[in-house]
Amino acid sequence: QVQIVESGGGLVQPGGSLRLSCAGSGNIFNIYTMAWYRLAPGKQRELVASILSNGNTNYLGSVKGRFTISRDDAKKSVYLQMSSLKPEDTAVYYCYVRADLQDYWGRGTQVTVSS
Repeated sequence: QVQIVESGGGLVQPGGSLRLSCAGSGNIFNIYTMAWYRLAPGKQRELVASILSNGNTNYLGSVKGRFTISRDDAKKSVYLQMSSLKPEDTAVYYCYVRADLQDYWGRGTQVTVSS
């Protein structure tokens, strides 16, 4: 059974930093896309950042230059380094993994940016 577990969320002041981690376990063999999505109250889910197996990355416009996505396939993990956080970054952040022709999601981790 495959499990995707996020960690690293929390409360941070504006301008602060957080690092989200996501680890997969179980029968995951060929990982293609790894990504972070977020869902804020009253808003639609949005793709924050993605990284392909060749290392190509893509970012939501509002986080470019502030967030960095990276992955470690040996650890079946993906990370999101978030800096210069703003109150509008407040959301539940979800990890997504596309592997072995299957889509896997984590349960989410709350990020709150507030003074």
